[in-house]
Amino acid sequence: MSNVETIKFGYLASKGTAEVKEMPLPELKPDEVLIKQEACNICTTDYQQWQGLREHQGYPMAGGHECSGIVMEKGKDVKGTFEIGDRVSVVYDYCGYCEECMHGEVTSCENKKQFGKNYSDEYYGLFGFANYFVRPAKSLMKVRKDLPASQAGFVEPLSSVIQNMKKIRINAGRDTVVVIGGGTMGLLNAAAAKAMGARVIVSELMEKKLQIAEEMGFEIIDAKETDPVAKVKELTAGKGADIVIVAVGVTAANNQALEMVKAKDGKISLFSAGYPAPEISVDSNAIHYMRLELIGTFGSTLEDFSDAANMLSEGRVDVSKLIEQSIPLDNIQEAFELASKPGSYRVSVKLN
Repeated sequence: MSNVETIKFGYLASKGTAEVKEMPLPELKPDEVLIKQEACNICTTDYQQWQGLREHQGYPMAGGHECSGIVMEKGKDVKGTFEIGDRVSVVYDYCGYCEECMHGEVTSCENKKQFGKNYSDEYYGLFGFANYFVRPAKSLMKVRKDLPASQAGFVEPLSSVIQNMKKIRINAGRDTVVVIGGGTMGLLNAAAAKAMGARVIVSELMEKKLQIAEEMGFEIIDAKETDPVAKVKELTAGKGADIVIVAVGVTAANNQALEMVKAKDGKISLFSAGYPAPEISVDSNAIHYMRLELIGTFGSTLEDFSDAANMLSEGRVDVSKLIEQSIPLDNIQEAFELASKPGSYRVSVKLN
């Protein structure tokens, strides 16, 4: 039995203010697991609320959802699903019985709000920035034991990329995929597409991101030095990209994708949202005659989470270069300051 009685956790008290607090450890129920949480990466959703751009999510926000740790104790009903010492990554909480959950669409659960007060009457959020926490066993995915904690935290973002991969249906060894945007989610899409057999080209403006993309083994287009559309046509012998993934939420990128996709049976994945909302200028005749697919994707299914955990565990997707820096929990305010700087990759908060 664990002797942990209190937990220490990071939370957003208000715009621009991240603090650390202690509270009693919740009681372990029969279907739950006590996790010694080791690392939680700061997602765009997290730092945008810190910046005041997502205040509708509510304060105090005990957020963080790209989290991983070690099983310390389990309830009597968990049985052999998890064993003490297993490394796990956290999945959103969900009810398991609504229509969405019955189809595996757990990020659209009708009864558990994604960042609601599911674990506390006082705090919103998943308590990803807590050093210990008690969670339902169904809200965890097992990963390889020696996978570094910060890398294991990528199960959640990679799961949304996996859903995108399933929608764009890559033809291994044949398709050229262009990713517009070399941020964390852009390069995750690039890595997954390459693992699935595509030729991958990343178009980006920032020198730092171009360098990381090149180090990860992708062809690159420096969009500040050359016309990306013309370069894609050059690199594909005039054909254009089979698939374009728009991983930045801006109108210019959407319209650029229309110009660089091939003239027949091409696909454009609108992976990223943007605020204010981006637009896309295309008439229905063009979609009709090009047989063009405009693909929307959001969220993850349980299968996507499982596939993401397997891909990371097997080393098919390497996210080591997407971790900018590690910061201890006591310095969580500094961590949010670093994570919100333009061009940053993931900042990982070390919890123990």
